[in-house]
Amino acid sequence: MTRLIQAVRGMNDILPEQAHHWEFFEQTVREWMAACGYRSIRLPIVEQTDLFVRSIGAVTDIVEKEMYTFLDHLNGDSLTLRPEGTASCVRAALEHNLLYAGPQRLYYSGPMFRHERPQKGRYRQFHQVGVEALGYTGPDIDAEHIVMCAGLWDKLGIADVRLEIGTLGSVESRTLHRARLIHYLQQHLGKLDDDAHRRLHSNPLRILDSKNPGMQQIIDGAPRLLDDLDEDSLKHFEELQRVLRNQGIAFEINPRLVRGLDYYNRTVFEWITDRLGAQGTVCAGGRYDGLVEQIGGKPAPACGFAMGVERLLALMLECGKDIPHAVADVYVVHQGEAATGFAWEAVRHLRAEGLKAILHCGDGSFKAQMKKADASGARFAVIIGDDEAHAAEISIKPLREAAEQVRVGLAEAADLLKQI
Repeated sequence: MTRLIQAVRGMNDILPEQAHHWEFFEQTVREWMAACGYRSIRLPIVEQTDLFVRSIGAVTDIVEKEMYTFLDHLNGDSLTLRPEGTASCVRAALEHNLLYAGPQRLYYSGPMFRHERPQKGRYRQFHQVGVEALGYTGPDIDAEHIVMCAGLWDKLGIADVRLEIGTLGSVESRTLHRARLIHYLQQHLGKLDDDAHRRLHSNPLRILDSKNPGMQQIIDGAPRLLDDLDEDSLKHFEELQRVLRNQGIAFEINPRLVRGLDYYNRTVFEWITDRLGAQGTVCAGGRYDGLVEQIGGKPAPACGFAMGVERLLALMLECGKDIPHAVADVYVVHQGEAATGFAWEAVRHLRAEGLKAILHCGDGSFKAQMKKADASGARFAVIIGDDEAHAAEISIKPLREAAEQVRVGLAEAADLLKQI
C-alpha cells in the first residue's frame, strides 16, 4: 500500500472544529487594531537570510539553531522561513519608504517558523500577531502598546495574566553593564554551564535568561542593569511607569527581563500567565531604536510587540471563553426537476439578502435531506418541491424551536427569516 503522507512534525493542521476559534480571535484583533489606529501590512514568509542574521544577531539560539534556512538552487540565494516578523516589517518600511510620510503604526499576522522541540504551546510553525510603531521616540508609545494589550485581553475574555516590565537601557549603559557582568561571571567560571561559557563574551546578557536551575544562584547575584542606566534611559523608564499607573495597569519590575533578540533597547515587557505551564509568556515586546539603521536605513526610533496566537487561544479556552460556531441560517432541501432548478434560484436570492444558506447537493429522499439539514446546525430548513417551484414559493420549517412550518413567496422569504 502507498504510505500515507502526514504533516511535518510541529506544523499542525487547524481543523474546522478549531478554526472558528481562530476566526473569532482574528476578527477581534482586526477590529481592535483599527480602533487604535494601526494599519495592516502583509509580509512575505521567505526573506533573505542576512536580514535575520543582521537584525536578530548571529550569536542567538534563533540564528544558530532554529532557523529554517535553505539555498535557492535557481539563483544561489540563501533564504530563510521567517522566525519572527519585526525585521521583515522594518525591511518593508525601508524598502517602500513608508517613513517618508511620517511615523507609522502597523500590524501583521501569520505563521513564523523555528526548529524547536515541539510541545504544548511551542510549535515549529506557529502564529503571531505583531504590532510595530516606527518613528516614535517617547515612552508614551511604549505605554500605548501595553495599554492596547490590556484592552485586547478584556475583549478576548482572558484573565490571570500579569505584566512584567524592565529596561535594557542605551547602548552605552549596556556596554558598561556588559563589562561588569563579564567580570562577575568570570569569577564563577567553574559553575557556568556550556551555554553560558559559549555566550560569555558574545552575548552575556542572554545568560541571565537561562532556565537551568543550576545557574539561578549565580544569576541572582549578578549585577543589575538597572543600576547602570544612563540618565535618559532611567527617565524614559520612570515616565513609562507613571503612564501605566495613571492608566490603572498593574505591573512588576523584573530587573532580569531580557529579550532573545539583539535589537532591543530600553523598554522590554512580557505578559505572563501561570495557566499554561512552562509556556507562560503569551505576549512580549519593547523598544528597538537601533534596528532601522542596523538594516540599512537612516536612524529612526521604533517599538513593538508580538502575541503568540496558539497560546492566547489556549488561554481563552482555559478561561472559559465561549466562542460559538458560525452556523447556517437555512439548509435548502429540494426534490424534483423543477424544484432543483428553483432551489438554485432560492439560494442565490437568500445569500444576496445576507443569509447564510446551504444548498443540499447529491441525491436523497426528503427524509434523508431533513436529517442532514438538522445535522448542519442551521436554524431553518427551506423545503422546495415541484409544487413550491411552480408557485415561486418556499416552505420554511424551524429546526431549533417548536413552531409551525409556513409557506411564503420567495420575495418575502428573506425578510421573514430575519424576523423569526
